[in-house]
Amino acid sequence: MARNLYILAGVLLLFAVISFVMSMTASHLQPSLPANGTLWKTSALFLAVVGLLVALLGVMTALFEQVDRRTEERNLRRRDGRRLRNR
Repeated sequence: MARNLYILAGVLLLFAVISFVMSMTASHLQPSLPANGTLWKTSALFLAVVGLLVALLGVMTALFEQVDRRTEERNLRRRDGRRLRNR
C-alpha cells in the first residue's frame, strides 16, 4: 500500500514541477494571457502540497505496517515458546 502512495506522490510532484516550469514559460509563449502564469503557479502549488501530503501518508502507512508486522511476529514467537514449554 505504501509503495502505491509513494508512486502517486512522485507523479503529483512531477506534475507540480511541470506546472511550475509552464508558469515560467507561459508569459513568453502567450503574452496576451496574463492570468495564464498565475493559473500555472496555483496548480503547481496545489499539486506540490497534495503530493507532499500523499508522501507523508505513505510514510505513515509504511510505519504502521511495520509495527503490525513486528507485533504479529512477536506474538507468534510467544505462542511458539509457550507450546515448547508446555511439552
